[in-house]
Order: sequence, then C-alpha cells, then structure tokens
Amino acid sequence: MSALRTRLQADLKAAMLARETLTVSTLRMATAKLKDTDIAARPKGITAVPDDDIIAMIRGMVKTRRESESQYRQGNRPDLADQEAAEIAILEAYLPQTLSGAALDDAIDQAIATSGATSPKDMGKVIAALKSAHGPALDMASASAAVKSKLATP
Repeated sequence: MSALRTRLQADLKAAMLARETLTVSTLRMATAKLKDTDIAARPKGITAVPDDDIIAMIRGMVKTRRESESQYRQGNRPDLADQEAAEIAILEAYLPQTLSGAALDDAIDQAIATSGATSPKDMGKVIAALKSAHGPALDMASASAAVKSKLATP
C-alpha cells in the first residue's frame, strides 16, 4: 500500500475520532475518488494506483473546488465558497510542495537546455523533461504557461 493512501486512511480515522465533520467528509470524498481511480485502472492490470496518480487525482479535486469556489463567490454565496475553500485547504495538505517562482524558472531553463528546445514547437520536449525531472512537484498549468512564454521570447 502506498504511503499517501495509508496517510489518507489514517487521517480519516483520526478525524472521525476527533469528530471533525468537514475533514471527515472531505477525506471520504477523496477516498471514494481514489477507489474510482483504482477501479478505472484495473483493465490496465493495476490493482492500486501509485502515489503519482493519487497526487494527480487530488490536484484534480482541488482544481474542481477552486472553480466551484469562484462560481459561488460570483453567485454571492459566501457560505458555500468558504466551505469549498476549507476543503481545498484540507486536500492541499496531501500535495507535495510545488515548484514556483525562481525554482520553477530554474527548472524550466534546465529542461530547455537539456532538451535543446529553441521554439514553441519544442514545448512537448521541455514538458517531458520537466515531468521526468520534477514529476509531482509540478503544477502543470503554471509550468506549461511559463514554458510557453519562455519559448515564445527569442
């Protein structure tokens, strides 16, 4: 069993004992989504998805909640927006520290140098090099935007 899966289950039990209703409901949603992910991977011969796939799943859940929070704020529903924000905070505790700022720029510069990219057409090579070097520490949305801007400027 993966370390992240074990941590999710242990934290769910602890939250149940502490009667933290928001944490319990959020972690139950995460474990249900994890079971769905495991079931979807069965035809590929995978019985339990690895931590990288769990991290991607949690990132997807965070992204969905951010979009919902934004919609609720636009719809003047601060109570629901605050609940989404609280769920985001709980889920982000399970994500690794992401590269940002100068560290992301350095990683992109290194990936451009190793892949030999010179134009926006080579973006796929740079993204592949970034994924292989930094994997779960990347927020792909911000990384791809930064790569695109670096390759667009001569």
